[in-house]
Amino acid sequence: MKYIVLVAALASLSACGGAATEEESSAAPAEMVVEEAPAMTAADGGPSTGTFEITNAKGEVSTEVLAADGTFTSTNAAGESKTGVWEQRSPNEFCAQDADETEMTCFAEAVGDDGVWTSTDPDDGEVSTVKRVAS
Repeated sequence: MKYIVLVAALASLSACGGAATEEESSAAPAEMVVEEAPAMTAADGGPSTGTFEITNAKGEVSTEVLAADGTFTSTNAAGESKTGVWEQRSPNEFCAQDADETEMTCFAEAVGDDGVWTSTDPDDGEVSTVKRVAS
């Protein structure tokens, strides 16, 4: 008899639990948690953001600062600066658009067996070297 009462009690508790579950399911859905996409890495395996020294094929050196908000500032040896926006589409494709341009240019980037990081301009094939500047 005690066994029957215990089973009946458990059955009524599970019925109540089921009702609560139905009420919960008809309530507004819980707030969705959106995880940030992982930051894209640069060709050297480090973060895409930071300060970089760029030496073009003519030996001219400039410094580029890539900000997390997708903007950049590039300053040449004479102290002249330009700004724009950038995207790291993959570790081997870096794209930039100067503020006075209408289209983004995407550069092929790679680190060679010799450890040198290069960036190739798709328009003229000019190869520049890239060095991450420690902050």
